[in-house]
Amino acid sequence: MALAARVVVADNRRPREPEPPHVADPALVELVLSEREAVEDRARALRLLGLTPELPLRVLAVAGGPGTEVGVEAVALLGRSGLRAVVRIAGVGELGAVLVQPRDGETASPAEELRAVTAERMREAGAARQSARRVRAGVGGSSAALEARTSWTQARNALRFAVAGDPAEAVIDHDALGPVALLAEIPVELLHAQPDVRALAALAEGETDGTGIAALAAFCRTGSLRQAATELHLHHSSVAARLAQVEGALGWRLRDPGDRFRAQLALYAWRLAAASRK
Repeated sequence: MALAARVVVADNRRPREPEPPHVADPALVELVLSEREAVEDRARALRLLGLTPELPLRVLAVAGGPGTEVGVEAVALLGRSGLRAVVRIAGVGELGAVLVQPRDGETASPAEELRAVTAERMREAGAARQSARRVRAGVGGSSAALEARTSWTQARNALRFAVAGDPAEAVIDHDALGPVALLAEIPVELLHAQPDVRALAALAEGETDGTGIAALAAFCRTGSLRQAATELHLHHSSVAARLAQVEGALGWRLRDPGDRFRAQLALYAWRLAAASRK
């Protein structure tokens, strides 16, 4: 027994190559994410999926626009990420559920890796494959494998903040949201009724190309006119003109930190309200 234990320990210490993501049995994944199933059943499902009940994992929620095969896009996204983890993907309702379990117990979020891959896929896809541009992902926090439902709830809440198109906003990490994640707890009807949210909704409806909202989001995220222009691939004077229109429509002074914070908060709330209607 001691000899066998030494062999197992030595094998576990060897660096493991990342294995490609596997499409898993949806019934097993749903069992792992269930709130009602017994601990024993969840542990058995984890083992059948090739996951370890004693190690932490993260759950990702992946969504796409009309005509997007979410499972295929999730495999393409995770398959190129180079994550040193066991990855299992399955369709759960209209979402792709992704279980990510690093073998070394590492709990760092894969959000940055996924944003980099998203950006790369968008550059390669161009206009020929718009489905790659419609994919959004929410990353749940690290949780015990037997409590994966907690990370799944966080992933779905993070997904509500995600916006397709810009990699920086297409992949949202629940942990990085911090207290902003509490906005997801507010009833949707209250979000819809908030004056700033209504004003943003009216501005968005009046735009044909969404450039004003995009400029506002980029400026709030970066705090810099030139960095916002770089992200949007526009001249900074074009971004300044769009922000001036937004300020005129909403009565904000975006150079003022208080108004910029208010605008960022309103953007989050508007996105949550809009996501509830999809």
